[in-house]
Amino acid sequence: MTARPAKMADDLPSEFEIVILGTGLPESIIASACSRIGQRVLHVDERNYYGGNWASFTFSGLQTWITDNKKEDITSEVASYTDHISANEKCILLNNKNKTIQNIEVFSYSGEDSDVEESGALHVNPALLTTDVTTIDPTIEAPSQKGPSADNHCKNPQKQEEKNGPGGTENADPNLLAEGDHLSDETTSTDSCPVLESSDTADTGPSSPQTNDQIASTPVTYSHIVKEGRRFNIDLVSKFLYSRGMLINLLIKSNVSRYTEFKNITRILTYYDGKIEQVPCSRADVFASKQLSMVEKRILMKFLTFCADYEQHVEEYEDHKESTFSEFLKVKRLTPNLQHFILYSIAMVSTTANTEDGLKATQHFLRCLGCYGNTPFLFPLYGLGELPQCFCRMCAVFGGIYCLHHSLQCLVVDADSNQCKAVIDSRGKRISCNYVVVEDSYLSTDVCANVCYKQISRAILITNRSVLKADSDQQISVLTVPPEADGQHSILVTELCSSTMTCMKNTYLVHLTCPSTKTTAKEDLEPVVQKLFTVNTEPEKDSEDEDLEKPRVLWALYFNMRDSSGIDRQCYVGLPDNVHVCSGPDPSFGNDRAIQQAENIFSTLYPTEEFCPPAPNPEDIIYDSECPPQDAADSGTPTESKDETSTESETILEAAEDLKEQKEE
Repeated sequence: MTARPAKMADDLPSEFEIVILGTGLPESIIASACSRIGQRVLHVDERNYYGGNWASFTFSGLQTWITDNKKEDITSEVASYTDHISANEKCILLNNKNKTIQNIEVFSYSGEDSDVEESGALHVNPALLTTDVTTIDPTIEAPSQKGPSADNHCKNPQKQEEKNGPGGTENADPNLLAEGDHLSDETTSTDSCPVLESSDTADTGPSSPQTNDQIASTPVTYSHIVKEGRRFNIDLVSKFLYSRGMLINLLIKSNVSRYTEFKNITRILTYYDGKIEQVPCSRADVFASKQLSMVEKRILMKFLTFCADYEQHVEEYEDHKESTFSEFLKVKRLTPNLQHFILYSIAMVSTTANTEDGLKATQHFLRCLGCYGNTPFLFPLYGLGELPQCFCRMCAVFGGIYCLHHSLQCLVVDADSNQCKAVIDSRGKRISCNYVVVEDSYLSTDVCANVCYKQISRAILITNRSVLKADSDQQISVLTVPPEADGQHSILVTELCSSTMTCMKNTYLVHLTCPSTKTTAKEDLEPVVQKLFTVNTEPEKDSEDEDLEKPRVLWALYFNMRDSSGIDRQCYVGLPDNVHVCSGPDPSFGNDRAIQQAENIFSTLYPTEEFCPPAPNPEDIIYDSECPPQDAADSGTPTESKDETSTESETILEAAEDLKEQKEE
């Protein structure tokens, strides 16, 4: 799926049913749902990539994203919009600069080679990296290229060619996530994408090829990371998908699941008493676990059995609805070990969550177990940035028009009805519409004058091995680190291996996320990074490190992202009723808030329409040329064309009979 080129943006139609600004996950779902029911959709984004703050980047693409977000505001020339505003209209100006990312800090802890370039494509600006613990210079010149296109930055060309069908749609198995199917935990990247795996060990120069053992024993340096930068697909947000969560259900229902593939998360980890341990996720795991005593195992199974249908036993928690879930666990006489497991690795709620929310989260966890694997979580191959693109692709299949690197200057509002009746884009073109959906980051400071935003602290690390060794080096893990003090938040750590197509072989991609409590993300997250990893600037000192079990950080990025998920619609000043706002990513583990927001907005726009009805499979589509004439099917009487065919057939039969008679004579 490709966006409309900029040079064609002037040829846009002047009227649409709905205009959507921003290509994040909720906006993309709304665009797909509206296009699916036949509405004319214009979907634009100032950025030159899909996904907004939900996007994924190659390593060099991430360098460009870093540079773009550290630039000072530059006023660009735009066409005048005043000529398109009449006397009884007013305009609401919009932003064209993303201000949702702050406090970016980048560090390299491995050998650096300024001459190395990424294999195959984009140039990297090595000045963006520093080998000491200092913030990068905001005056660094940006690379000449722009960020990667969403169409090619995370797909293997051979795989994409095999999947693409007529008209740009993909013919992957639409039942990949059908109810009852199980995704294999054993699947590796060689099964789904042989080109990517084989090129890791390919001979890249005149020297002889290396063996797998030699590659595994070779320390990974910054040069390797840059050269293999296209192996990375680095998410701006870190989330997993519950196997029976709202997003998976929507993907299955709408048939959008055909556009992507998933892997099951192999293990859930917890940090307890200074050690990382694996959490048992099944009855067999519980009874085989050496971390729990026999008494604890029985207590845990009894409590989980209660949580599975807690609504049927209201008397057991009714008196504790006003207390926190952690207090309720103490009332149920669970040991501190079990309390920790349930609170941070099963329910995954904060210490301030109430009892009912904790029970609901635990029940949801249990219901998702065993659906596609041993854990309740899935992760899309090539990263979470694939998901907005999947819904954008569905929208385009049903006629939606896309323009990247193209924005809106303002909303045109009728002064009498206070309804938005049109928008004016960055080229000065007026486009009439009935509805507008806009991502929060595009709203001006005047509109957001009464809004108080929170922040999310994010860290992205590239490490040389897993935080917990296992027999397989292809583990996909989630780890929750509890808060060290009151008033702080637990930190969610996700660790991705190369089989997820998000990092190069012999490395792991680690994401850390928590709601911000301090000034910068580095202040929030660095203590946990120091606790779980070895951080130094000289790789040769690894052998002298006191704790050889810790993986070493090769590269790190810290930044804060705006959290607009809890903003009430009434907080925005002066927005017309037919203008709807989508929030950015929230710090929670799943995607339920974004899906619910998209469904609510769609239901407001089209209350009588079904939200994301199933799309037909390509093989089930019958084109007009293949259909029998409608009146012939209804009445059974032959049409004119059918009469001609019958007459022609009869003539041939008569000719054959004449030839037969001539032979007999």
